[in-house]
Formats: sequence, C-alpha cells, structure tokens
Amino acid sequence: MKFYSDLKQKINGILFRFIVFLLKKYKTSFAIGNNFKSFGIPTIRMDKNSRFIIGNNVVLRNNTNNNMVGLYKKCSFAVSEGAKLVIGDNCGFSGVSIFCSTEIKIGNNVNFGGNVCVWDTDFHPICYKARRINDQKRIKRIPISIGDDVFIGANSIILKGTTIGDRSIIGAGSVVVNDVPNDEIWAGNPARFIRKIVDGR
Repeated sequence: MKFYSDLKQKINGILFRFIVFLLKKYKTSFAIGNNFKSFGIPTIRMDKNSRFIIGNNVVLRNNTNNNMVGLYKKCSFAVSEGAKLVIGDNCGFSGVSIFCSTEIKIGNNVNFGGNVCVWDTDFHPICYKARRINDQKRIKRIPISIGDDVFIGANSIILKGTTIGDRSIIGAGSVVVNDVPNDEIWAGNPARFIRKIVDGR
C-alpha cells in the first residue's frame, strides 16, 4: 500500500514540475525548492510577469484521503499580473486558496489548517456604481505578510493588508482583518486577541 502511495506522490511531483515548466514558458517566474511534495494536483493560475516562489520541504494536500479534517477543495494559487507570492521553507497546506494580486509573503515553518483562504484583494469595488461597470481601478489591494512558525486554523480567512507576527496562532474559523503581533492567539469573526503565548504555551 505504501509503495503505491509513494509512487502516486512521485507522479504528482513530476506532473507539478511539468506545470512549472509550462508556466515559465508564458513569461512567468516560478521557482520551487527541494523535497516538494504534493498529494494530488493543485490548481495554479499565473498571469504575465507574475512571480511564485516555493521554498524547500513544502507539502500540499489536495484531497480528503490526505487530510481528514474535511477538505472541500484542492489547493489553489492565483498570482495576478506583476504580483509576487512567496512561500518559505517547511510549510504545509491543505486545501488552501491563495489569491495574490499585489504581494503575499509566507514565512518558514507555517502550517495552514484545512480550507484556509488568503486574499490580498477585495475582488470587487466597494462602491456599487464601480461594481456595475467592473471598475478594476477601484478595487482595494494591499499586501499580506505572515511570519515564521505561524499556525492558521481550519476554515480561516486572512484578508488584505494584514500582518501576522511570528509564532502566532489563528483559531479555526477566524476572519483576520487586523494585524496580529508576535506570540499571540487570535480568534473569531473578526479575529480578536485571546491571549499571549508565553514560553511556547
């Protein structure tokens, strides 16, 4: 059983690297580190002159067989024209959705629970008149930064302009709209301060 699981994982890795090769042919910048693992094939969309950098030892889990937390989608990554998405080393993602329209930086040793969403854009203008004509220039887009050793609980949403400090934890089902300092637990909708983390507890 393990033999077939390992073989499938290797095939997925080869397919993913082929996708990387194709993306590079379309004037994108895609770099992938060592020991990358993907259980299933993620969805990736990169626009012209976009950059997507994946560090070493990154793991993607794209179906319920690989994470029983209740995934309802595979991992998806979208990087808009001229935008930059950077993922550090030793990160794990399960059914994550990341939409990068400006810049999203994810540090090292970051774990994302199932179905987490990270969006640095509102996708649509706030003004109803601008929405009627789909005025792209009126859409707010602000970079996101996630520090090292962060854990983000399942089904959370990280919204534009937020910074999550090193070693902090976001409770499951939270919506992060404000900056989270280092070494703190935040949870809720909108996410609020719960308590400090002292000596890793």
